[in-house]
Parts: sequence; C-alpha cells; structure tokens
Amino acid sequence: MDTKAFKRTLQHSENYNRKGFGHQAEVTTQLQSEYQSSLIQEIRDRNYSLQRGDVTIRLAQAFGFCWGVERAVAMAYETRQHFPTERIWITNEIIHNPSVNQRMQEMEVQFIPVETGKKDFSVVENNDVVILPAFGASIQEMQILHDKGCKIVDTTCPWVSKVWNTVEKHKKIDYTSIIHGKYKHEETVATSSFAGKYLIVLNLKEAQYVADYILNGGNREEFLQKFAKACSAGFDPDQDLERVGIANQTTMLKGETEQIGKLFERTMMQKYGPDQLNEHFQSFNTICDATQERQDAMLELVQHELNLMVVIGGFNSSNTTQLQQIAFEKGIPSYHIDSVERIKSGNAIQHRQLNGELAIAENWLPPGKIVVGVTSGASTPDKVVEDVIEKIFSLKA
Repeated sequence: MDTKAFKRTLQHSENYNRKGFGHQAEVTTQLQSEYQSSLIQEIRDRNYSLQRGDVTIRLAQAFGFCWGVERAVAMAYETRQHFPTERIWITNEIIHNPSVNQRMQEMEVQFIPVETGKKDFSVVENNDVVILPAFGASIQEMQILHDKGCKIVDTTCPWVSKVWNTVEKHKKIDYTSIIHGKYKHEETVATSSFAGKYLIVLNLKEAQYVADYILNGGNREEFLQKFAKACSAGFDPDQDLERVGIANQTTMLKGETEQIGKLFERTMMQKYGPDQLNEHFQSFNTICDATQERQDAMLELVQHELNLMVVIGGFNSSNTTQLQQIAFEKGIPSYHIDSVERIKSGNAIQHRQLNGELAIAENWLPPGKIVVGVTSGASTPDKVVEDVIEKIFSLKA
C-alpha cells in the first residue's frame, strides 16, 4: 500500500479530525480539576524539594504529563463533549495510565474488544466515532475505519508521526528500517505498518547481533527464528541488510537509541567504506523531546543522596520503565508503581520489577530521616503523584 497517499486521502476526508472541536476552554478547566495538584505545584515552587517530618521528597525537574499526552487526553474529552450521544470507541488505551483509562470508560468511551489476540472491529458501525490514541494506530486499522465511514479523531502524538515519516523515507529509497523498540508495543506496531522492509531490535545486544551478521554472515535460520515476530514478511537478512535506516519507538532510552545508530553507522562504514556510507546508511533524529527531558531529569536526580526512588506510571508504560532502568543502574532501591493502592503499608509495597513481574517488597521505608526521589512517566497525572507522596508522608508521620 502507498501509505503516504492513503494518509493524504484520510486527512482530507470530512470524517477525519486532528485539531479538536473548539471546546478547549471547558476541557482545560475539567482536566485541571481532575488531574492537577496543588501539592505538586508547591514542590515545584520550592525548587523541587519538600520536607515534612523525617521525609524529604526530591522531585525530578521534568516528569509527568508531556504535551503529546495532554493533547491526546484533551482531544478525547473534547470528542465526548462534541458527540454527547454517539457511540465512541478507542482503538487502544488513550495513554498508558490506569486512572486516565478508567476515566475514559466512565465517560462511556469504549475500547475495541480483543478476541484471541486480535481487535474485533466488527462492533464498529458506520456513524460511530473512533479515537486513535496518542501512540497512533496501524495503517491497516485506519483503512478499516475509513472504509466503514466512521468519524475518526486522531490524537497521535506528532513525535510518533515524525517517526512514521522517517520510515516512509526509508521505504521510498528501498532501505530497511531498523526500529529500536518493543515489537508488541502499539506504537512500534503502528510504525512498522508504515515501513517497507523492517527489523525491530529491542536493545543494544540485539543490535550487535544484527551488526555481526552484516559483517560476518551467520546462521540465516537462527536469525529468522530470533526475529520471527520482529521483522517484515519475507525478510531476508542476506539481502535486506545491505541498506539500512534507523528509527525508534519514541519512549526508548535516548542513549541506547543513539548507541544503536552509531553501531550501524560504524558497521556500514566498515563493510562498504567511508565513501559509500551514504549509500548504505541513513539516520534522522526521532528521539522525543519529552522522553529525553524526563530521562535527563532522572539522570540528574539520581546524583543526589537518595535512600530510595519511587517511579510512578502505568505498568505497560515504556517510558516509565526506562526511568526505572536509570535508578536500577545507579543501584538505588527503586519501586515502580502505577497508583497509591500499591503501597500496602510502611512494611510492604507491590511494585513492578524490570523483568515485568510484580513483587512485594518488605520494609521498603527505612526508619529515621529519609530522602525519597520521585518521578513519573509521561502518561501520569500530577494528582496520582500527589496521592503517592501524601501516602509516604502519612506512613512516616
């Protein structure tokens, strides 16, 4: 499919909206009352630090809702205001935060059901309204909705759209897109749908495996088995890795994406020579500013003397997981939670480990005076962060 031509057709359709419906003022007031926090503003005003009793909270200087997330949530609220009686669907979670997604359901915004691992679009009817979430939707999903004649409200983050444009450039000149991301993540699923040939690498270790194959060859069957769920149909590592371009899931660790880009640049230079590099390698900066700012703020925060770190965000939030990774690598006791309900007592907290499993940590709050680092992912409202901080204060009171 000519994805660029289809996007152009879709965006000129009278059923497509990407700019909202003119209810910004009312929605802004509603969002402020539901998601903002006077305590968080106080901590910001106090140079991101607040002490109560034995507890000092140190807040990262960039955290929580990013612009793209705020925009997506606001557009979803506007959509409900503009279509008060119509059935409204959303192709996935609007963002990766349980409280916000629960609020969507309370507003009778329904999620497309998933049957045996696949979305069932048969429930959507001609005049229904369908919201595309901040992570975007695949080109195939957009085609289905367009063909059904639905009203489409597109809240895709512009940074995600920027990555789509990049992989379309790769496709145009017959380059394979090497995408740094998680092959199951909905953003990467959407991005790969705009690509021609693609290969998804999770981390530097997988990228090194691919680079070694480019330079030295290897076991083709082993390669295809390793990336069976992370490459385009009919992918041939012996032919499709001669010309590559780099792209990324916007929520991955900035430093790792840069390392992967440099690795493939060196690899192609070594294989084809410096004078032929531009014929075999392309790289554009598709690292999201908000993700970068939150990671940089976390790197600054872990330089302080901290007794522990609390990282707040949805358990399926990739950018929150990357913040947790920074604390882990620094050796700071760190707990990734999605809501205040995970804090059972001063002796027990349920948290998500980096391997994705939930665990109960005991005696997580040390006795005496403590300094607690706090940050949150780009999909986490300030109100959720406030609830966690107030709980810590009360447990240590």
